[in-house]
Amino acid sequence: MSLELTAEEADLLAGRGGRAARKAMEILVALGRIYGADRLLRVASVQVSGVSFHNLGEAGLEWLEEMAADGHAAALATLNPAGMDLEAWREQGVDEAFAARQLRVVEAYRRMGIAAECTCTPYLIGNLPAPGEHLAWSESSAVAFANTVLGARTNREGGPSALAAALTGRTPAYGLHLDEGRRPAVEVSLEISELREGAGTAAWGALGCALGRLTAGRVPLVRGAPARVSLPELKSFCAAVVTFGGSPLVHLEGVTPEAALARWGGARARPAERLALTDEHLAAARASLDDGPTDPLDMVCLGCPHASLAELAEVARRLEGRRVKATTWICTARATAAAAERLGLVAAIERSGARVVRDTCFVVAPLAGHVRTVATDSAKGCFYARGHNALSVRLGTVEQCLEAAVAGRWP
Repeated sequence: MSLELTAEEADLLAGRGGRAARKAMEILVALGRIYGADRLLRVASVQVSGVSFHNLGEAGLEWLEEMAADGHAAALATLNPAGMDLEAWREQGVDEAFAARQLRVVEAYRRMGIAAECTCTPYLIGNLPAPGEHLAWSESSAVAFANTVLGARTNREGGPSALAAALTGRTPAYGLHLDEGRRPAVEVSLEISELREGAGTAAWGALGCALGRLTAGRVPLVRGAPARVSLPELKSFCAAVVTFGGSPLVHLEGVTPEAALARWGGARARPAERLALTDEHLAAARASLDDGPTDPLDMVCLGCPHASLAELAEVARRLEGRRVKATTWICTARATAAAAERLGLVAAIERSGARVVRDTCFVVAPLAGHVRTVATDSAKGCFYARGHNALSVRLGTVEQCLEAAVAGRWP
């Protein structure tokens, strides 16, 4: 199958739109050929990873500044979290050399016309796609949320391919952009006694971890979920399932717009393989996410993925009239924090000594050497805290984490 380009796309590939657009088209054409795409698709929006200097390094920064020389965004595009709060980095204890490079990274993106909204939840700050729209998103939890909850269509892009999509407004037509790539391959029934309405973010994160491991990258159709699942629970689930080896699309019955078998041709399309996800799977996932006793506890972090306005309100309520002993970060998008400020929520949270942290989170911030132990409600956060910053982690409910913050130790 050959990749067919429009006249406009061919012009970009020939360099008539500038050097950065040509490099972007080269990336997309190479990807399209590798994955057998026959065309490029126009995208409604892009979410670009490769923002934290902690992950990019000098080589990544140099490449971005080269692309910014003449690159211009051709689609709505936002950024993944950076390695620090872009304004309050001194209060975070970030050294000036790191901060200077991080600000250069964000400035390079700004020069290309990419919105410097550094968040893993773009759908909470206005970048909300409609079902069926094609996207080029890269942050794993956002990709899984877009496909699973919103019914939009996006592969999990790498940083360079997402930037290429931003500069051209296009992405190759393969994988989860196509019906055949979205067809469920395995059916999973949830046989878990504690997974009832209101189970919470930690439970749904553990479920995502267990499902990701059980289905190993195949698109699952999941049956037996509670009738009502909250936004924070869905964020936590989507973040975990793809982190632990699962597909960035889960057909969650009652949630995913495409989950009904009728969409795929009725009973004939029912996957041949059927699995059960049980209490034992969930218990094993929980155990694998928690490193056990941590005393003292250095840090508590909520907001991975970034907290919504409702989650900030819950934290403010739980911390009212109290003081934290452990360093406590509630991570969120700058736009969400601005709304929370107007409602008095940020002031209420910070009276306790906790901090509302914008633009970043503990997954991408350079905490190694400063923090040893962290408590969180995020299964994804547990995975990356261990890997990126070599931290010891505790997984708990929001209530447990905030009680730990106040006590300075795990309750």
